Amino acid sequence: IVITSVSCDKCKTRIEGRFEPNIFSMLDDSDTEFLLVFLRCRGSIKDVEKELGISYPTVRGRLDRLIQSLGLNPIQSVDSDEKVKEQKRKDILEALNKGEISAKDAIEMMNNTNQ
Repeated sequence: IVITSVSCDKCKTRIEGRFEPNIFSMLDDSDTEFLLVFLRCRGSIKDVEKELGISYPTVRGRLDRLIQSLGLNPIQSVDSDEKVKEQKRKDILEALNKGEISAKDAIEMMNNTNQ
């Protein structure tokens, strides 16, 4: 898409040329909303979980989809991967402690986290 005209309805000013849209204008409404929540939560996945009422894996999945939609390559580091796994394990144990998941589910989730 190439934008060729921009106008102001209020003052009737019109500018013509070739304008490239920014990468954020290509996001759908759902991804835009998620990005705004993520920024408002200052990148805290835990806060995004609470704000949107979704699970940690869902937040990670939506974040990965957003990164892909923007055409970015996520930075992968062993340290950050370990922190993510550690947080997932803590979240699983917390859910087990609250009775939100069964012991069997917790074991399965832990095994999946360690892969």
